[in-house]
Amino acid sequence: MSNCAGCTQAGGLGQGRIAALQTRGDVAAMDLVTGPCAHYVGYSFDENVRDTFMDMRDRVNAALKDAMRSKEADRLSTLRLINAAIKDKDIAARGSGDDEAGVSNDDILAIMGRMVKQRQESARAYEEGGRLELAEKELSEIKIIEEFLPKQLSEAEATRAVDAAIAEVGAQSIRDMGKVMGVLKGKYTGRMDFGKAGPMVKDRLG
Repeated sequence: MSNCAGCTQAGGLGQGRIAALQTRGDVAAMDLVTGPCAHYVGYSFDENVRDTFMDMRDRVNAALKDAMRSKEADRLSTLRLINAAIKDKDIAARGSGDDEAGVSNDDILAIMGRMVKQRQESARAYEEGGRLELAEKELSEIKIIEEFLPKQLSEAEATRAVDAAIAEVGAQSIRDMGKVMGVLKGKYTGRMDFGKAGPMVKDRLG
C-alpha cells in the first residue's frame, strides 16, 4: 500500500513508521496519525508534525533546554517537575522489571494528565480560600504542561467515545466496565479525563 498524502507530508512516515508505533503500543502517537494508510483519525498533519512524532521525553528535554537558555524561571521550574515525574516513573518501571527502556509516550501522557488534574484541584482550593496568587501559579503550570498534551475531547466527543466503546465490546452490565475503560484508555490516553469517563460508563451500564 502506498503512503497517503498526509504521510508524505509528514516526511514519508509510511507503513514502516506506523508499524513501529503499533509494535511499541504507542497509542498516543498513533492517534495523531491521519490518512487512509493509517486508518487512525485524531489530529491533522496541519498541526506541528515534528512535535507529533518526537518522543515525549525528548520534547520535554528540548523545552527545558530552551527555558534554560532564555532564563524563564517559572517555565523551567515546571518543566523540571515534569522531567522529575517521568524519571520517577522510569525508576519504578525498571525496578519492577516492566520496562528497562523506561516508560512509553502513553505513560508520559498519563503522568502529565495527572499533573494537570492535581493542579486544577489545587487551583480550585486556593481560589475558594482566597489565595488567588497561588491559584494563578497552579493555572500557569497547567498551561505549560498542556503544551505537551494532545487536544482534549470535548464533553460531546467524550460521550460519543464512551458510547462507541460500549458498543465495541458489547458491554451489557457493570461487569463489563473494565473492558470499556480498557478500550477508552487504549484510544484516548492524554485526551480524556478517565475520572469523569468512569461514572459515564457506570451510568450507562448500571
